[in-house]
Amino acid sequence: MDNFFSEGDRVWLREDDQYQPSTVSSCSGGVVVFATDYGQVYTYKQNALTRQKVQPMHHSSIRGVEDMAVLEDLHDGAIMHNLHLRYQQRHIYTYIGSILAAVNPYQTLPGLYERPAVELYSRHHLGEISPHIFAVANECYRSLWKRLQNQCVLISGESGAGKTESTKLILRFLSAMSQHSQEALSKDRTSHVEEALLESSPIMEAFGNAKTVYNNNSSRFGKFVQ
Repeated sequence: MDNFFSEGDRVWLREDDQYQPSTVSSCSGGVVVFATDYGQVYTYKQNALTRQKVQPMHHSSIRGVEDMAVLEDLHDGAIMHNLHLRYQQRHIYTYIGSILAAVNPYQTLPGLYERPAVELYSRHHLGEISPHIFAVANECYRSLWKRLQNQCVLISGESGAGKTESTKLILRFLSAMSQHSQEALSKDRTSHVEEALLESSPIMEAFGNAKTVYNNNSSRFGKFVQ
């Protein structure tokens, strides 16, 4: 490999069939020592390294991005590293184009879903401001009124990923927007719909949820809301 390494360089080191974010901790005497972000240390002779084994890390991966569609490093390791970087900064949402990736924080993040957040995202299109589930809900709401067609939001993830909570948050946003758009004559009816949608969840979860390996309150049933 003809690349010259310097101490402190950020690289991708391929180990166990995956690229790991790493730092060149030393490079002297034809020997390069890599320290991964996960605590492992690997030592290689520089003339034995290939481009398949180690690659320079693009600056987009070093600083992290809000939309992973602009990542220059195209592999699973870069995606996982970017999500981890943002999670450490308490940013649990990241775009992949028009797709929203959410990392379950398993804790309450103050202010993230309050009324000011609803109002903020209701005034912006998807991608104009920081990633948020309200941005997806708002895009759905805008498309509903603009195209006059039914809209669908697909929420996918493993057990404990936060699918049920994400559904509740989308319903909360849509209910708030619907209530805001109605005249005083229908305001009471809208409030009742919002209350019925949101407060039905604890009752259904009490009968239909169970503990799994990854989730103490996993939904074990399907729910269709119309």
